[in-house]
Amino acid sequence: MSSALKTAGRPIVFSLCEWGTNKPWQWAAPIGHLWRTTGDISNLFDGILDHGTWQQNGIMKIVESQDTIRKYAGPGHWNDPDMLEVGNGLTAAENRTHFSLWCMLAAPLIAGNDMRKMDRQTRDVLTNKEVIALDQDSLGIEAIKYSEKDSLQVWFKPLKNSQWGACFVNRSNKPKQIEFDWQNENVQDELSKRELNTQATTYKLRDLWSKKDIGDTKKSLSATIAGHDVLVIRLSR
Repeated sequence: MSSALKTAGRPIVFSLCEWGTNKPWQWAAPIGHLWRTTGDISNLFDGILDHGTWQQNGIMKIVESQDTIRKYAGPGHWNDPDMLEVGNGLTAAENRTHFSLWCMLAAPLIAGNDMRKMDRQTRDVLTNKEVIALDQDSLGIEAIKYSEKDSLQVWFKPLKNSQWGACFVNRSNKPKQIEFDWQNENVQDELSKRELNTQATTYKLRDLWSKKDIGDTKKSLSATIAGHDVLVIRLSR
């Protein structure tokens, strides 16, 4: 199939799917452009939907397995954690979190909802250009999970022009208060050879869902994140 598509004389995207069974991230880059890394997704925020003879994975269940294979993805060859479930019965907060994490993971963004029937909230999520820009960053580097404590995950994604994406995820169904002291955190990514050193450089902060500037890294970040919700920030110099 790969050879036939390459000789077709047309720009065709080849998406492989064997549900990650044979670890395609280790061998599929010369063959196709993207490959499924997991079993099928469901419109479940967390856990597994068991059908007896087969299962569907919740969003956070899929995310659990992605940060260990980030080194295999990059421009032209992508890990694919399956289509988006935005607009398929998730809450507004869950839609934001789902979309944000796929963008942080540099995942293919394939809408899985009925485009004819989507409401305004669904459309606003799927068309948020500032969040999409994280996914489409030309470096093509997947985010790293920096920390996880008390159901609160923190992800960082290296971006072009010495910028960073940051994603704070509340995996629980109750609000979480965060206090993130930039001055006492030092993010190092061995894969990209990048370091986020806020003591040496002051970064401006922009909330990508509220689309507002929220200060800089000289001060600690203080916020309350609702259950199953997310705070996504772009750090720029």
